[in-house]
Amino acid sequence: MSTLEAVLAQYEKNKQATSGTVGMSQEDRMKKYFTTVLPKGIRSQEKRIRILPAKDGSPFVEVFFHEIQVNGDWVKLYDPKQEGKRSPLDEVREGLMTSGVESDKVLARQYRSRKFFIVKLIDRDNEQDGVKFWRFKYNTKSEGVYDKLIPLFRNKGDITDPLKGRDLILNLNLSKAGNGRDYTTITQIIPEDPSPLHEDKSVADSWINDPLIWSDVYSKKPEEYLEMVATDQNPKWDSVTGKWVSTSSGEEKIGGSNKTEQPQTQEPDYVDPQEGFTEDDELPF
Repeated sequence: MSTLEAVLAQYEKNKQATSGTVGMSQEDRMKKYFTTVLPKGIRSQEKRIRILPAKDGSPFVEVFFHEIQVNGDWVKLYDPKQEGKRSPLDEVREGLMTSGVESDKVLARQYRSRKFFIVKLIDRDNEQDGVKFWRFKYNTKSEGVYDKLIPLFRNKGDITDPLKGRDLILNLNLSKAGNGRDYTTITQIIPEDPSPLHEDKSVADSWINDPLIWSDVYSKKPEEYLEMVATDQNPKWDSVTGKWVSTSSGEEKIGGSNKTEQPQTQEPDYVDPQEGFTEDDELPF
């Protein structure tokens, strides 16, 4: 391969790798989240989805996230330990677990990362949004979303098949936790009759081959951000210096920045107070 060919090939590779997020507006990016949270004032609802086939292997991607409070909001932060990289929040957890103080072991729970599954799908009620991603927590009691989906594969075959797969109806209901907090539960997942992903094969192919991947939507925060969170600091994006800096609680974003001036790798300011919550959670919320 000549130098010119190598340069052009490298350009195309980087162009494809970043096309999922660069230039995507906040509004468009928000459309890539599929959530089962019920709207305010609604106690039950149905949603219809179609899980897309994976390029290779299972459509369920296993990813570990920390659930922790940052700047007053509960957020999910990707755990870099699963890539063999340094994980400041895991370091705090390990320190608390080995301190010899019993109360520290309890505190350590909020620094433990938890397994989530992410699937790529089509929201049948909003097909115009294209592919979306649904993140849901692994349930240690085998009572979660994953545990409701696997029997469908066993009994109905490959429900992601483009030609003979099945749409799924999610029955959502509002429940109340022991602390009085409302949260959404998926009480039932009903498979519909076999059907093509779309009557127009070109549309189906465009969905299946869409290059967008889960990490284009659920961002991976850099080490310096996680370090600040691990040391009880509030990270804010400074548009002047182009980096994350620590500020006191309640302080406005410095450098005159606003939400649209944050880096493209910054996850949207979307706080889901219910997503992934189950009564067996060990977190203090």
